[in-house]
Amino acid sequence: MSRQDDRSPAERAAELRAALHHHAHRYYVLDEPEIPDAEYDRLFQELQAIEEAHPELRTPDSPTQRVLGRVLDGFTPVRHAVPMLSIRTETDTEDSGAVAFDARVRRELGLAADAPPIAYACELKFDGLAINLRYEHGVLVQAATRGDGETGEDVTQNLRTVNQIPLRLAGCDAPVLEVRGEVYIRRDDFEVLNERQRELIAQGHKNEKTFVNPRNAAAGAVRQLDPAIAAKRPLSFFAYGLGEVQGWDQPATHSKTMDALEAMGLPVNRERQVVKGADGLVEYHRAIGARRDALPFDIDGVVYKVDDLALQRRLGFVTREPRWAVAHKYPAQEQMTVVRDIDIQVGRTGKLTPVAKLEPVFVGGTTVSNATLHNEDETRRKDVRIGDTVIVRRAGDVIPEVVGVVLERRPAEVSAPFDLYQRLKGRCPVCGSDIVREEGEADWRCTGGLFCAAQRKQAILHFAQRRAMDIEGLGDKLVEQLVDHGIVRTLPELYKLGVAKLVELERMGEKSAVNLIAGLEKSKQTTLARFLYSLGVRHVGEATAKDLARHFGSLDRVLDASIAQLLEVPDVGPIVAQSIRTFFDQPHNREVVEQLRAAGITWAEHDGEADRTPKPLAGQTFVLTGTLPTLSREEAKELIEAAGGKVAGSVSKKTHCVVAGAEAGSKLDKARELGVMVIDEQGLRALLERV
Repeated sequence: MSRQDDRSPAERAAELRAALHHHAHRYYVLDEPEIPDAEYDRLFQELQAIEEAHPELRTPDSPTQRVLGRVLDGFTPVRHAVPMLSIRTETDTEDSGAVAFDARVRRELGLAADAPPIAYACELKFDGLAINLRYEHGVLVQAATRGDGETGEDVTQNLRTVNQIPLRLAGCDAPVLEVRGEVYIRRDDFEVLNERQRELIAQGHKNEKTFVNPRNAAAGAVRQLDPAIAAKRPLSFFAYGLGEVQGWDQPATHSKTMDALEAMGLPVNRERQVVKGADGLVEYHRAIGARRDALPFDIDGVVYKVDDLALQRRLGFVTREPRWAVAHKYPAQEQMTVVRDIDIQVGRTGKLTPVAKLEPVFVGGTTVSNATLHNEDETRRKDVRIGDTVIVRRAGDVIPEVVGVVLERRPAEVSAPFDLYQRLKGRCPVCGSDIVREEGEADWRCTGGLFCAAQRKQAILHFAQRRAMDIEGLGDKLVEQLVDHGIVRTLPELYKLGVAKLVELERMGEKSAVNLIAGLEKSKQTTLARFLYSLGVRHVGEATAKDLARHFGSLDRVLDASIAQLLEVPDVGPIVAQSIRTFFDQPHNREVVEQLRAAGITWAEHDGEADRTPKPLAGQTFVLTGTLPTLSREEAKELIEAAGGKVAGSVSKKTHCVVAGAEAGSKLDKARELGVMVIDEQGLRALLERV
C-alpha cells in the first residue's frame, strides 16, 4: 500500500490543494516552475477525482474551481466598502511634472526648504482595468470592477480564471483584506490572441473580431458574461494597493505593504522603487521612460506615492483625489486621426507596403502624418478605408502603425475596401513593372528589380557581392553615394564609371577610384552561374543559379525557357519557375541584361545538357565544418558542386556526409548523433577522384 493510501481523502485533497497553489504561484507569478506541466496536470486530475467522489470536500479556493461559473444574464452591482478613487494625473510629461508634485507635497506638509527629502514609492502605471479583490480569512470571495469608484460590478467568476490571482493567500487569515490592482494583457499574449482571432475569422466565425489594443481586450474579457470565454483570454494581474482591511496589521509604509502582498503570493511588479525627493522622482521617470518600449506590457506613465502611511494620512484628499499620490504621464502612444489617402511604397527588395496618409496628429512624442498598414491582407483585415477615423500607435522608434478603425465614426461616403492590385492596376508605382504575389505570401512585390529606382541600391549591392560579380571596393557607403548623387541609375552604368567622377565623392581618393575601376574590369570575366545569381531574381540563390547554368548552358536558353522547361531543372518547382519567367518577361529587366552583355561581361558558354563531365557526387548533400588544411570553405564548396553534389548549411537526416576540419563545432556533434558519415579533406579528395 502506498503512503498516499494511508491518508484520508480529506487529508489528500488538502495536501493537493496546497501543492497546486504553490506550483501555480511558481509558474504564473514567479515564472520559476519546479515541476513539469505533465506532473502539475497529474496532481490536478487527482484532486478532481477526489472532489468528484467526495463533493463535500470541494472548497471555494480549490484550483478546480477556477472555471465553473454559469453564463450570467448580467452583472451584480458591488458597493465598495472603501471607495476606489482615481489619482490626479500630471500631464506635464517633462521633469518639471515630478518637481511640481514634490513641491506640492512639501508645501502641504509645511516642510522647510532645508528639511530632509521625502521618501516616495514609485511604480508603473499599467494600462489595464482596475480591480478590487476581496479576501475573507485568506480566501478570494469577490472580485469587482472600479465602476464609478463607489459602485462596481461583480466579476468574480471571470477573475477566478486568472491563474496569477491566488484563490487563497499564503500566511494571511485576516477577516477582510481587499487587494487592489490592474488586470492587463501582455503584448506577446495579445499578439497570440489576435492571431487566434484571425484564424477564427478566416474559418468563417462571423461573431469573432480582432482587438485594437491589449487594454480593450482585457476590459472585454473581464466583462464577459460567460467565464469560459474569459478563461480563453490571456489575462494577467498586478497588485498595487489595498481597500478595506480588518484584522491585519499593515506595515508603516506603502513599499513594505507591497512586500507583504508579494509574500502572500500576489503578483507585484518588480519595477517599483523607493526614491528620495524630486531628484529621485525625475531619475525614476527618465529610467522607466527609456525602457518603456522594452517592457512586456503597456504603461502610460508612472505613479508616485508618499511612502510613509502616516504622512499619507496627514496629507489626506482634495476633491476625492489623494494629495499624496500622482500619475506622471509619458507622451501618449496612441491617438485618433483621419485617413486622407492610402499610398503604396516600394521597398529596397521590391516589397509593396500600403501607407496611410493621415491628418497630422501628435503621438509618441512627435507629429505623425504617415502610418504603415503592413500589407494588403492586414489593411483588409482591419478594414481601413480612406475617410476612416483610425487609432494610430507610435512606440519609441517603432514606425507608426494603424492599429484599428473607429467604426462608429465611419462616414457614409467612405471608400471601398482596399484592393492593392486594383489600385495600382497591376503595375509598380515607381517603374511600371508587373506586380506579383505568390501563393501563401502576404506581400505584393515589384518584378522590375534591375530597373526599379526604389530597388536600385539593393540591386547594385547584390550584383557586386563576392558570390555574385565580386566587384572589390563597391560597398554600402559607396553605393549610397553613387545612387544619391545620380551617378549610377542602372547596373550597366557601373561599367561607365571613370576615375575623375569617382574622386569627387566623399572619402574617395584617386588610388581607391583606380582600384574600383580595376575591380569592375576584372568582374567582367565571370561564370554564367554567378551572372544569373547577380541579377537578384527572387528565389534564385547560388545553388539554383548553378543548376540553371548547368542545365541550359547558355544565357539565351535561360532567358527563353518556358515554365515546362524550367521545371526540368533539378530542384526548380512551380514557384521558382514562375518567378524566373516573370522576371525575364519584364522588358526593363531584359534590356538591363542585354546592356550588361554589351558592357563586356562574358563567360564560357556550353551546352549544359551535353556536359559529360563526371559527377561522382551527384545527388549527394554535404556539410562543411571547421578549417580544412589546404582548402578554403568556398573552394571546397565549388569542388563539391562541380562534382554534382550540394552543400547545405546544417546537418540533417538527409545529409550524406560531413567534411570536418580543425575546430569543428556543433555540426560535427550533430553528425555523430544522427550517424552521418564524417570525413576529412583527404577523404573528400578521394571521393572527388572517384569516377
